[in-house]
Amino acid sequence: MTTVPYGAWPSPITTDLATARFVSFSDLKFSGDRHYWLEQRPREGGRSVLVAANGRSRRDLTPAPMNVRSRVYEYGGGAYALSDDAAYFVNFHDQCIYAVSIDEGSPRHSSRHSSRHSSRQITEGDAAERFGGLEWDPRRRCLIAIRERHGVGKDDAARAPDAANTNADTTVNDLVRVDVTTGEVAVLHRGHDFYAWPCLSASGDRLAFVVWDHPNMPWDGTQLVVADIDASGRLRRETLVAGGVDESIYQPAWVGDDSLVYVSDQSGYWNLHIYDASGVRAAVPDDAEYGLPMWSLGSTNYVVAGPGHVVAQRIEDGEAELVIADIERGVTTPLSTEFTSYRSLTRSAAGITFIGGSADDVARVTELDIATGTTTTLASAGDIDFPEGTLCAPQTISFTSTDGGARAYANFYPPQHPVCVGGQGELPPLLVTTHGGPTSAAGRDLSLRIQYYTSRGWGVLDVNYGGSTGFGRAYRERLNGQWGVVDVEDCVAGARHLAIDGKVDINRIAIRGGSAGGYTTLAAITFADVFRAGASHYGIGDLAALARDTHKFESRYVFRLVDEADLDARSPIRHAERARCPMIFFQGSEDRIVPPNQAEAMFTALKAKGVPVAYLLFEGEGHGFRRAENAARAIEAEYLFFAKVFGFEAADDLGEISVENAPWI
Repeated sequence: MTTVPYGAWPSPITTDLATARFVSFSDLKFSGDRHYWLEQRPREGGRSVLVAANGRSRRDLTPAPMNVRSRVYEYGGGAYALSDDAAYFVNFHDQCIYAVSIDEGSPRHSSRHSSRHSSRQITEGDAAERFGGLEWDPRRRCLIAIRERHGVGKDDAARAPDAANTNADTTVNDLVRVDVTTGEVAVLHRGHDFYAWPCLSASGDRLAFVVWDHPNMPWDGTQLVVADIDASGRLRRETLVAGGVDESIYQPAWVGDDSLVYVSDQSGYWNLHIYDASGVRAAVPDDAEYGLPMWSLGSTNYVVAGPGHVVAQRIEDGEAELVIADIERGVTTPLSTEFTSYRSLTRSAAGITFIGGSADDVARVTELDIATGTTTTLASAGDIDFPEGTLCAPQTISFTSTDGGARAYANFYPPQHPVCVGGQGELPPLLVTTHGGPTSAAGRDLSLRIQYYTSRGWGVLDVNYGGSTGFGRAYRERLNGQWGVVDVEDCVAGARHLAIDGKVDINRIAIRGGSAGGYTTLAAITFADVFRAGASHYGIGDLAALARDTHKFESRYVFRLVDEADLDARSPIRHAERARCPMIFFQGSEDRIVPPNQAEAMFTALKAKGVPVAYLLFEGEGHGFRRAENAARAIEAEYLFFAKVFGFEAADDLGEISVENAPWI
C-alpha cells in the first residue's frame, strides 16, 4: 500500500467514465417478439434513441438527429408507444409526434411528411404544444396522450390555474386522442390541472387515468378515474374509483376488463390495491412502498404477471427487492435481491424484464424467468474494468437528526482504493450529497460520480433527508412546511455523526446538490456552520422567484414545502451575509425549471460579500447537463474547486477555473 494524502489519490475513474462512456436506459417495453427501450447517449449530445432488440439483434429505430423525449410537465416521460407495425414517438426539438416502422427493412413511408429517415410526422406545431404519456389504442388505431399547451389564455381553457405564476396561468393540460393518419387531435377529457397514466382495458371499452389539481403534487393527492368508451370514441359514465387531496394514486393497470390494479398510499405506504365489481380493497397490506414519486409520465414500478399475480419492486427503508405478489391472498414472495433497483418493469415472453441497477456494476436490461429464477442480460450500459478494490459499496446508516430526535437515513461511501491509503493520523474529507426533488431518494445503484470522489480519497454521504421517498408517507411529509430546515438538519446531523465516529475530518466537509438539492446545499452553507465548501448545480436561492418563474407542474410545490410568509426567511439570497464558505455554481442557460437568474443572483451576492465564488454557465443546456463535455467539465471544475479550498493537490490535470475573491491566488 502507498501512503498518499486523502483527496490526492490517483484514480482510474476518469470524467469520461463518469459521464460519457456509458449509456442509460429508460421506458422499457415488450411487444410481439421484441424488447424496446430508450437509450440516452452522452456522446451524441444526450440524445435519446428508441432501440428494438430481438435476442442479440439490436436496431436503432429513430435516426439522428431525432431525440425521443417529451417535455410535458418539463420532466417528460411516456415519449413513445407501439402498434403492431409502427412506433410512435415524440421528438424533443418540436414536440411533435412521429411514426417509424418497427419492421426490419420495411420503412413506413407516406406522401405526407415522409423523409429520408423513414419517419413520418403525425402532428403539426412547435414546442408550445407537447405530448407525453402515449398509449396505443389498437381497436381504434389511434393514440391516447397527455397534451400540454403553452401560451393558452384563460378564456380558452375550461380550467386554468389561479395564481400569479405566468407560466402556470397560460399552460393547459388535457387528455386527448390523436389520429395517426390525419394528425387530428380530439379532446377526451379536460378540466383538471394534470393527467397521467391513461390505461386501456383488454377490450378497449374502458379507460383508466389519474388526475390531480393544484396545489397538489402527484405524491400528495390524486384521483383515479375509470370511464367507458362509446362507439364514437368518447368517454362516458365516469367513475371516481379512489383518491383525494390526501391520497396518492400511482400506476393503474388492468387485469382483463373488469379488474383494475393500482397503488395507493391511503395506509401511509404506497400499497397495491384492486378495484372490481365488489369495490375497492387493499391487495397486499405492507409497511413498504410499491410506488414512487411521479416525476415523469409512464413510470412503472410493477407489472401484472397473470390473473392473480403482480411482480413489483418493493422498497423498505430505502432498499429494494423484487417480489411476486399474490393479490388474491395478499402475500408476497421474494424473487430477486440481486439488484439494488428494478425499474421500468414489463411483461415479456419469458417472464419479466426490467432495468436492473447494481452497487458494483452499471445498469442492465435484464429478463427474469419467473419459473426458474434465472436471469438473462439483454443489454448493458457499458463495460467496467477497474482493478479489484476500486469500487466502494454503500453502507446504509441511520442516525438521530437534530430535528426533534427523528431518525434520518443515508448511504455512506468511505474512501477506497486498490493501493492508496491516507497518512497516519489523517482523516479524509467528506462530501455530503443532497438529492433533487426534494421528493426523490438517494439510491444504492452504482454512481461513478460518487466513486470519482471515493477513489480519490474522499468519503461521501448521500443523504435521504426527511422528505425522501422509500420510507412511507409520514417520512415524506416531514419536509412539509420545513424545507430548508429538516433537510439541512439531517445533512448536518449525518456529517457530525461520521465525524464523531472518527470516520471523516470535521474541518473538511463539503456539500453538493442539484435542483432542489442545490437549494438544500445553499441553505446549508447559509444557515449551518459545519460545511467548508459547497457546489450548487442549477440550485434555488430565491424561493419567491422560483414560485414566480418556474413551470406549471411545480408552480405551487414551494408553498407546501415553505409557508408563504417564510419564503424570504428561508431564501439564501436574502441572507447572503451569513454565507461564509466558498461556493461554485453550475447552470444551464436554457433551464426552465430553475432559471439562470437563481444562480446568477447568488453568485453576485457572494462575490460582493468577498466570499470565494465561481460560476460556470453551460450554453444550450437545460435542467441537468446531457452533453458529455459539459457534464465532464462540471465534475472536474467542482473537484478542482474543492481541492483549492481544502489545500490539496489533485492527482489529475483538471484545467483551470476562474474564482472570484480566491485567497489561494
